[in-house]
Amino acid sequence: MCLWPVVGLLSSAVGSVALASSGGNGAYPEIPEPMVFDMMRPLGARQGELEANVLATGPLSESDQQTDWAPEAEYAFADGWAVEFEFPFEDDRLSEYKVGVQATLGAFNQGRSAHGVQYMNIYEREHHKYFNTLVYTLGHRFSARWSSMSMIGLADIGWSGSSGRNHLIVNHSTFFDATENTVLGVELNYRSGHDGHVLLMPQIHHRLTRTLNLQFGIGVDKARGESALPEAGLRIVRQF
Repeated sequence: MCLWPVVGLLSSAVGSVALASSGGNGAYPEIPEPMVFDMMRPLGARQGELEANVLATGPLSESDQQTDWAPEAEYAFADGWAVEFEFPFEDDRLSEYKVGVQATLGAFNQGRSAHGVQYMNIYEREHHKYFNTLVYTLGHRFSARWSSMSMIGLADIGWSGSSGRNHLIVNHSTFFDATENTVLGVELNYRSGHDGHVLLMPQIHHRLTRTLNLQFGIGVDKARGESALPEAGLRIVRQF
């Protein structure tokens, strides 16, 4: 799936930026992950971390009742490095295979900020096509309760610059730690292109146990050229 050449590219980009660069003490800010645009473990993940989760999203209108859902597994195979395997479904039809890698580039601003890069290779089963996505991630903790995670990059990357490729992706989430186990957030996701859309998803993350997290949101999704429709999302996260 053309993954390992990109792994080598990311490794070169990381270069001399080691985990020791994180604020001088190896610490990374604790920032929640967006519910819809999920990350491959938090920035600064430690080797051996393992997570399985399932995201389901669907419209709340009667015009379109398709449910999109995707089980996935995430594993940190080295400090600051993680891989993900995801299997998106449309109702009961397996539509894609996804495999990705994420690299943490370090922390800065006295350990209050961290950044990294994320690459995803996607195989679309119906048309037998491969797509590549590459985004830059930046997280910041403003205070004990407020934090944010921002991502910007390209989807459907075409190295030749061909028409209809290289769609802009922007995702920004702001979080508020309401209690020790409950986080409130709002996520904004934008994608350009003929099939582009804008999604605004207020959400709540609640830790049920030390290893089990439930995330739920209701928002609005507007596809290009169509009316805005209400949409709901649910993610169940299990850490090991």
